[in-house]
Amino acid sequence: MTEYDLVVVGGGSGSQVATAAAERGLEAAVVERGPLGGACITRGCIPSKALIHRADVVREVRRAERAGIDATLEGVAYGEITDTIHDAVYGKAERQAENLEEAENVTLYRGEGRFVDDHTLEIEPVSGDATTEEIRGDRVVVAVGSRPMEPPIDGLEEVDSLTSDDALYLDEQPAELVLVGGGYIGAELGYFFGALGTDVSIVGRSDQLIPREDDAVSDLVTDALSGYCDLYTGHEAASVESGADGRVTVTATPTDGDADDAVEITAEELLVATGRVPNTDTLNLEATGIDTDDSGYVTTDESLETTVDDIWALGDAIGDAPYKHAADDESRVVAANALENEGREVDYDAMPHAIFTSPQVASVGKTEDELEDGRQYESATVPFDVSPLGTILETDGLVKVLAAPDGEILGCHVVGPEASALIQEVVVAIDRATGTVADVVETVHVHPALSESVYAAFDELADEEVSTAPDWRDVGN
Repeated sequence: MTEYDLVVVGGGSGSQVATAAAERGLEAAVVERGPLGGACITRGCIPSKALIHRADVVREVRRAERAGIDATLEGVAYGEITDTIHDAVYGKAERQAENLEEAENVTLYRGEGRFVDDHTLEIEPVSGDATTEEIRGDRVVVAVGSRPMEPPIDGLEEVDSLTSDDALYLDEQPAELVLVGGGYIGAELGYFFGALGTDVSIVGRSDQLIPREDDAVSDLVTDALSGYCDLYTGHEAASVESGADGRVTVTATPTDGDADDAVEITAEELLVATGRVPNTDTLNLEATGIDTDDSGYVTTDESLETTVDDIWALGDAIGDAPYKHAADDESRVVAANALENEGREVDYDAMPHAIFTSPQVASVGKTEDELEDGRQYESATVPFDVSPLGTILETDGLVKVLAAPDGEILGCHVVGPEASALIQEVVVAIDRATGTVADVVETVHVHPALSESVYAAFDELADEEVSTAPDWRDVGN
């Protein structure tokens, strides 16, 4: 049995802890059966955003007439698009594997790791001619990621269906698609296929799409997506079946329980995007003292250490913030704690996220629903066209700010072009400044730029003596 100073189970963000250990002269190992880089690189955010970029281009071509530009869309080379994206992201994963294999003090094991005891793992190799090995780590990091959820829908096992992983690399664009799931994955994929011209129907349990967002955000995005998809919000997929022609029919019942109002939706393809589950069930955690919750997420303390000393967990395996950038930040925290005993904690209050629909969404901090039963707060919402550039772009959108009476920023929600970039100044204000409304209002913002919409929303909550933002819709420029 080979012994290491550190073993990382999972080749995504957790591998950064292994390379950090190697840079300190420690012997590290990474165990991964699939592509390096985690789900984000090959089965998640990178390929999906590459697809969405194409949808954005199609959308702009179709809107060109509004800008006085004569443009027509002659067609979409769908298979070429998906082939190009597949080759690019899997090429990146292969380069990451090569870099890891060439790094000093790091050993890459291609296989599936299962715990034998708290610090010992058995590795079942991917290659059939390789032998099973056991390795031991003084310190272990659990970073095995997640996979698409298989919901308990009657008949689902008997029909051909797509997961969010499968949907990224189809050879042909489906003419019709029924999509089960109204969260951020379903909304993004619904927008992509709908913008390219697929007849998309979305079945979502909540009355709004992306229901975990602030209500103002969910309302706006739901309304926008209704222009690309037929929406069956407030419905739950109860059963699915295939017809003799191979088409799939989904029977969806209202979530209020009135089965008499069930609807049947038939399409060429079925895509199920109802969330993800952690891969911790592959680890034989029963052989360890590592605790998980009822959903399989690993239990950790504030420093990301598990219920076993010298074992940490991060990323989708813990589920606190299922985003690649969160996992990267968690890997830095784990490296500091596992290698230097710094006792660092992740600041989830300043953890942003984005949804790449059209319009884009970006948020940090609390929603209004999360604050209603808690601390006192004030809110301000401005439309995106409060800035001149927002008006020029002719887009629906908003900026909503939630703050405590003393000015502490409690949450910010942006809907509109480049929302994922615009949220960053708020994140910096929360994380690196005093975290108050004044931190945003008292800085100079470029004119004309979309950041003026963010400025205007914060200015609504600022003290009058520092309030200087004009409503650019009402003044000359």
